Amino acid sequence: MSDVASAHGVPDRAAPLAPLSVAGRLDRVRAALAADVGPAGDGAARAGDGPRPDALLVTTGANLRWLTGFTGSAGLLLIGPDRALLATDGRYRTQAGQQLAAAGVADEVELSIGGLGAQREALVGAAAGATAVGLEATDITWSAATSWGALLAPLPVVATHGVVEGLRVVKEEGELARMERAAAIADAALGSVLPMLAGVREGAVVTEADFAAALDHAMRLAGAEDRAFETIVASGENSAKPHARPGGRVIAVGDPVVVDFGAIFDGYRSDMTRTFCVGGAPTGQLATVFDVVAASQAAGVASVAPGVAAGDVDRVCRDRIAEAGWAERFEHGTGHGVGLDIHEGPAVGAGSTAILQPGTVVTVEPGVYLPGVGGVRIEDTLVVTPTGSRPLTRFPKEVAV
Repeated sequence: MSDVASAHGVPDRAAPLAPLSVAGRLDRVRAALAADVGPAGDGAARAGDGPRPDALLVTTGANLRWLTGFTGSAGLLLIGPDRALLATDGRYRTQAGQQLAAAGVADEVELSIGGLGAQREALVGAAAGATAVGLEATDITWSAATSWGALLAPLPVVATHGVVEGLRVVKEEGELARMERAAAIADAALGSVLPMLAGVREGAVVTEADFAAALDHAMRLAGAEDRAFETIVASGENSAKPHARPGGRVIAVGDPVVVDFGAIFDGYRSDMTRTFCVGGAPTGQLATVFDVVAASQAAGVASVAPGVAAGDVDRVCRDRIAEAGWAERFEHGTGHGVGLDIHEGPAVGAGSTAILQPGTVVTVEPGVYLPGVGGVRIEDTLVVTPTGSRPLTRFPKEVAV
């Protein structure tokens, strides 16, 4: 196991990364509004009937960051036909100015600093000249939508869906570089703490929570800003719960241990799952589960390519598991997009019609979960290339610890 750990050293934090290219994204939003294009270009931007908006009020934090570089916890962006304005409060006066400049959009985005009333007044002013204003339907509350409707009157407000998210589906080189760094950090962290599981065979007492805490700490030491989501460590019978939380259960020899985790680097996330068997190779029914899930995941990974429907990747994985008789024990989608958020478009699930394009990042993570026995899930994050795909997550899939 030391060979596995040593193969994934801590990434060089000083290694240069491709720059992020933010300039031009505001005009892409305007073009999407004009074309009435929603998620991944496969639907209307409007969530319902109504006038086509030519302005958009951006309230989602990840969308704000993608469009302007701003990472504060409070901010609103109004993208109008001819101008854009970012409103935030005095806590972020210096930070907002610096981040707009660093992102190269200081000349495109006006900055307004003040209290909530002043922010709203500035945003309403920035909407002048628009014919309708879109609100991000999946982020804004009914109360906030009603309030904005009153503030912007007589301009109509329209619920929109996925305008910015659709543009975020295909990643640029700077985004991919950061996701690859996040994945390398996660790989290195897992390699550094995996000997804890090997120690169980020699009598070490390790709980799920112990291993999760060590893994989270190792990611921080390797350069992660934070974990990409709440780390999952599920052992023994708990491994049959796809989203089990790590607890006080002591990991034992013979246990399957599902480890699902990721790192954040410069805002971008990684996602990987490995399932181990403590003390040696699995036996009996569990050995068959490991083999079936590994075959399913390998087939799914091989199917990821430009022009392929995301639903077809799900079908490939699901068919392998169904052939083994466990169709009903694969109870979640095969994967999802990843980026600034841990779950982005496209969904890789049954019936998904999203077409994979070069630069799209998706996970492939089939699993089989047998109550009372255990579960196995294997997951990689892949970027679609012009000829197929390449993995961002590279940790070996060795089972025995």
